[in-house]
Amino acid sequence: MSDVSMLLIDLAAIAVLTLAIYFRRHRRRDLVVAFVGVNIGVFAVSWVLGTTGVAAGLGLGLFGVLSIIRLRSTEISQREVAYYFAALAIGLITGLTTSFSATATALVAIVVGALAVVDHPALFASYRHRTVQLDEAVGDEDALRAALEDRLGGQVRSLTVQHLDFVNDTTLVDVRYRAHRRTGPARRRAAARQAVAA
Repeated sequence: MSDVSMLLIDLAAIAVLTLAIYFRRHRRRDLVVAFVGVNIGVFAVSWVLGTTGVAAGLGLGLFGVLSIIRLRSTEISQREVAYYFAALAIGLITGLTTSFSATATALVAIVVGALAVVDHPALFASYRHRTVQLDEAVGDEDALRAALEDRLGGQVRSLTVQHLDFVNDTTLVDVRYRAHRRTGPARRRAAARQAVAA
């Protein structure tokens, strides 16, 4: 049956997305369950909508409603929002396709492939984002930038002071920076041996 083939494509895609890509890189079991659950649920609802002659507008409305759900139980990052959206999109594409479609299969492959590439650890690996609390109240942005670069070991690209407390002498900063490349352990050991030999 053609709908079974799309179900198999959906299962294969969500398995690759959650197990081979997400879990291997981020190790959050709870979100693997969430991504798979969202995907299977959306596939089931979309399949019912697609096989009962319901208007496509209702399916798109469902997609819109699901895409704005905020899960308040735990805080998730923008990266994980992207995985949620991808799991939802895969379920919707495969569920609304009532017969095997090379176009739908290609779209699913594009979604999985795009996340595999843009979430790769080597891509922009030196760029970091931190929320830092300093044990001093620093009102001058240049001095704050210098203090952050010294403590974080990188070049600050942007910073936003979230809280400046002159009473308790603290500064809370949202900072985005590029970490300096550090020599690896093997290179450091070789340099130390050369210094001893000299």
